[in-house]
Amino acid sequence: MLINLLPDFLAVLESTDRVAAYQRYFTAHRSLLESYWHNYVVDPDGPHFLDVVRATVLADRRDLREMLARTDVVAIAQATEQRCAQLLEQDVDVDIVLMVGVGAANAGELVIDGRAAAFVCLEHFTSVANPETQGLGLDPELLPLWLAHEVAHGVRYTSPASRSELRHIIDEAGGTYSYWETGRAATLRELLMNEGLAVHVSQAISPGHAAWEYFGFARRQYARVRELEAVITRAVAADLDRAGLGLRLRYLSGGMSDEARTVDRYVLPERAGYFLGARMVEAAIEERGLAWAVRASADELAQLARAAAATA
Repeated sequence: MLINLLPDFLAVLESTDRVAAYQRYFTAHRSLLESYWHNYVVDPDGPHFLDVVRATVLADRRDLREMLARTDVVAIAQATEQRCAQLLEQDVDVDIVLMVGVGAANAGELVIDGRAAAFVCLEHFTSVANPETQGLGLDPELLPLWLAHEVAHGVRYTSPASRSELRHIIDEAGGTYSYWETGRAATLRELLMNEGLAVHVSQAISPGHAAWEYFGFARRQYARVRELEAVITRAVAADLDRAGLGLRLRYLSGGMSDEARTVDRYVLPERAGYFLGARMVEAAIEERGLAWAVRASADELAQLARAAAATA
């Protein structure tokens, strides 16, 4: 189902008291927005909530309005939803959410009461970097790529046929996804493969982009990750079956210090685990296809990788 929060947010910007209007908007969509804030921003019940809201509602939005005037984002989202449903042989609904965020995350996944959602924050897809909104200046033609990535997560987390570790963790949490708790509980192998599978889905749904764009890398960062692939593979080997939030942050998060990303005297590029995860699931996808692989356990995926390596 498509959930378009854009009209409600634009109405906030037309209000004479934008901060109060955002608070009403947040309350009206509390279940979804509270999950977004908890996972990707700050605690919405904490002391910094209103500071972020003020910066959000007072920012210059000309780039967003101009992009929306020339781009049918609803049609893009609907077409991507249909393509994902066919490619992944979807047996579970994943909501597609169009929204304006607060500068945190250009896209992401949520699970609320057992139902998955894939969201994109449109302020990042205006083709113009905007320091007031923290907008990344991505081209709107990348929207299908990012939506497909998050839909893949939603299927892995909630499909009744999924054997993934993440699905079991989310089920045990009452059908709620937490970036932080899954980071603490899931093995690094599962987390890497989860992102790698989503990268492959985005490549299948939206082909033709530069290779680095599927990983969220800059060109130079992509080149560096490829250069260090053997180093990264060795570095991660001993930790694959361990769980810990620090491992997720080291290999799959931005914003970590050089010290936190240093292994064997090499400073690993940020989010290098996306590339490694994509490598780790290639054999399974080639052997069984994306619909099967997205639902497979990490052990199943690893077994196919080992079998392919043995016959290479």
